[in-house]
Amino acid sequence: MPSATPYRKIIHIDMDAFYASVEQRDEPEYRGKPIVVGGSPEGRGGVVATASYEARKFGIRSAMSAKQAKQLCPQAIFVRPRFAVYKEVSQHIREIFRRYTDLIEPLSLDEAYLDVTEDKLGVGSAIEVAKQIKQAIQEELNLTASAGVSINKFVAKIASDINKPDGLKFIGPSAIEKFMENLPVEKFFGVGKVTAEKMKKMGLHTGADLKTLTEQELTQHFGKVGGFYYQIVRGIDNRPVQPHRETKSMGAEDTFAYDLTTTEDMHEELDKIAQTVAARLDRYQLKGRTVTLKIKYSDFKQITRNQSFNHPVRDADTLTQTAKQLLAATNPEDARIRLLGISVSNFGEQPIKEKKTVIGEQLSLF
Repeated sequence: MPSATPYRKIIHIDMDAFYASVEQRDEPEYRGKPIVVGGSPEGRGGVVATASYEARKFGIRSAMSAKQAKQLCPQAIFVRPRFAVYKEVSQHIREIFRRYTDLIEPLSLDEAYLDVTEDKLGVGSAIEVAKQIKQAIQEELNLTASAGVSINKFVAKIASDINKPDGLKFIGPSAIEKFMENLPVEKFFGVGKVTAEKMKKMGLHTGADLKTLTEQELTQHFGKVGGFYYQIVRGIDNRPVQPHRETKSMGAEDTFAYDLTTTEDMHEELDKIAQTVAARLDRYQLKGRTVTLKIKYSDFKQITRNQSFNHPVRDADTLTQTAKQLLAATNPEDARIRLLGISVSNFGEQPIKEKKTVIGEQLSLF
């Protein structure tokens, strides 16, 4: 557990189904119905940005193809995103945050960390501050948010997801270690599907299982992030809330269950990855001038190739075509590829105008 130094008071605020909730607020006929915000399921199809809770009951989730969402819930109503509206709402939410603290770390349009160790209004209680923020969002914007409260960022973020929607969960210092021991490994920072599978094959299913390994063993099996697992399973996360985070790059990658050996399979996977990256760029309203392709082969050799543009890009078609061209230059015909990734960087100043394409998963905008 953390040392005797004074505990931080950290709140993680996460808006509930943000885009869909704004649409249901503004359009009465959408209320109580399965709403999917994102691309159209027709033609080549788009991607789900977010879905209302009514739609999520059918298994619809962010970054899923709109076509698949339509199959899961034929009666779903598909709505084009209105990013100018979401941004305006997000700015109002941030104004509410600023009433209590200037230590605000936005993660996306609908999500942020707040450090209220010393709150501006002298409330003193992080739980009470979270309640007041939730109430203000409800009264002023007619939307709901969920909040997690703890002494560090990791636990606060996990806590905010426990009682969604409209939830509030406090995990205090004395409860953290037991909470972390009971946490499934897939909930840990940096643990994706592939790492979770690896852990489970090693008999590691919960934080308590991870706790049986030394820091050296965790690092040996999982690389640098193993050191983070060692710390966090003991309730230690000393990362401060950073008010001015600058995004250097944004991307996505996938490790495959089997090696890709045909360009057709490689292209299919690049299509999916490009859609995910475009969705994230969309949500953060970012465009970049450099597209990078990452390739890891079956022998774990890894290479990257990139291409820069005179103008910033973020649409899925450009990302896909660029990645395929970069792949072609590596002579993939005889390759066995276990991982592909696409990232965009070199953002710079970007006056963002009305969006032309619809892609995305729900991110945040504070």
